[in-house]
Amino acid sequence: MTTSTMNSSSHETVLILDFGSQYSHSIARRLRECQVHSTVLPFDRPLEQIKSIQPKGIILSGGPGSVYENDAPHTCKEIFQLGIPVLGICYGLQEIAYQLGGQVARGTKWEYGHATCKIVEQSDLFRDVPETFSVWMSHGDLVTQLPPLFIPIAETDNCSFAAIYAKPHIYGLQFHPEVTHTEYGLQILKNFVVHICHCRCDWTMEDFIQQCIASIRQQVGSAKVIGAVSGGVDSTVAAVLTSRAIGTQFEALLVDNGLLRRDEANQVVHRLRDTCGVQLRYVDASSLFLQLLQGVVDPEEKRKIIGNTFIKVFEKEASASGASFLLQGTLYPDVIESSSHGGPSVTIKTHHNVGGLPDKMNLKLLEPLRELFKDEVRAVGKLLGIPEDSIYRHPFPGPGLAIRILGQVDQHRLEILRHADSIYIEELKSANLYRCISQAFAVLLPVKAVGVMGDTRSYEDVVALRAVETVDYMTAKWYPIPATVLEKISSRIVNEVKGVNRVVYDITSKPPATIEWE
Repeated sequence: MTTSTMNSSSHETVLILDFGSQYSHSIARRLRECQVHSTVLPFDRPLEQIKSIQPKGIILSGGPGSVYENDAPHTCKEIFQLGIPVLGICYGLQEIAYQLGGQVARGTKWEYGHATCKIVEQSDLFRDVPETFSVWMSHGDLVTQLPPLFIPIAETDNCSFAAIYAKPHIYGLQFHPEVTHTEYGLQILKNFVVHICHCRCDWTMEDFIQQCIASIRQQVGSAKVIGAVSGGVDSTVAAVLTSRAIGTQFEALLVDNGLLRRDEANQVVHRLRDTCGVQLRYVDASSLFLQLLQGVVDPEEKRKIIGNTFIKVFEKEASASGASFLLQGTLYPDVIESSSHGGPSVTIKTHHNVGGLPDKMNLKLLEPLRELFKDEVRAVGKLLGIPEDSIYRHPFPGPGLAIRILGQVDQHRLEILRHADSIYIEELKSANLYRCISQAFAVLLPVKAVGVMGDTRSYEDVVALRAVETVDYMTAKWYPIPATVLEKISSRIVNEVKGVNRVVYDITSKPPATIEWE
């Protein structure tokens, strides 16, 4: 889905200009929480296009560049003369300072993580925000001199200009209010759109569904669509949404790549075909995938092999059905980690349904959820009447267990991981923790460890357990599973899974780690 899918002339819009931040669409997501419609465009959009949107406000995102470099991204300076409220975040604040006559320079240290912010001048931006609160920083440059007419309105120990303001309504924040790590971040953004931009706050997920269905019909026309479904909430919601939009023009296919969890193919067929009423065809391509993955250990190569093979299988199946479009349940975190949304962002990793596609494809992509986050997809699923078992199923990556097996993928290692993972999830559900955790899974490590089993020395595999809690999957905290539950899981795995003698628990948050290990 492009930004135009989210657009609607009946709703006021806040424009987000993207300078390549990994969090640009986190800003859009937060505005949707405020029931405000937003559009994300690349930073270099011409002034006439910006004016044609008639935005109620403009937000300048963060980005990896430095405003003083020769090739630094810059927006048109005229936006500051439009009389429209502007909020700059991180790089966006530095862009405001640079464009309007201030100075920006490299700081003495990179500031990353939590900082204590103190409000030094009250403003509409900080309504209902305490004088001191915790914020999330991620910057190496600092504003060293404010432009004329600007004043500081907040500071941290390392940053005298953590927030700045100039009349009538230009604001800048050096911290990131859009990430969940910043206390009162949502309140700050709400203050901007409600008390400064004076938005009506009348945009809802029902509006998204109506606009999305209309957009699918317009994009597809009378053509047929073949659906890439896995049974996860993303592809399930995408499939049901597309089925509602175009009916019998849509056919869902489940490609079994041999990398699914225990008994997953049967469960997916039952869930989608029998419960959700989606037309579904099952294709067993497991032998092909496993053959191509033989001897491959590099995670990016795995992803590309799986992505390319996935598309080839779909193209073959689609040719028989006469389909012109391929439906995928791509979400925004997949997009932003794989490539820039129009801005100069840095690739984190290639997702099979975004950056792993072949250069030439015989199918056009249909990605109706491309600008949503996981919790928003679940909200759409509820509105569509999809059963909660599907809506709250933990995310499962397109490359499947291949990226949860570090090192070589083969049938033996797949069976070890399937068994360990099924025990893990079974025990989480038994302890009523599954719904408390956003994503949990087991990982098979490419190392062996010495152990003692049955009074004899063993030298066998190590399984790592991962569990995180998150709202938007852009940032995540490791989940503190009680020791008694971990002990039971570990005991069951080493006793029931042949070939495993050690279990470890991953306590790394995102960032610095990603949620998946590969």
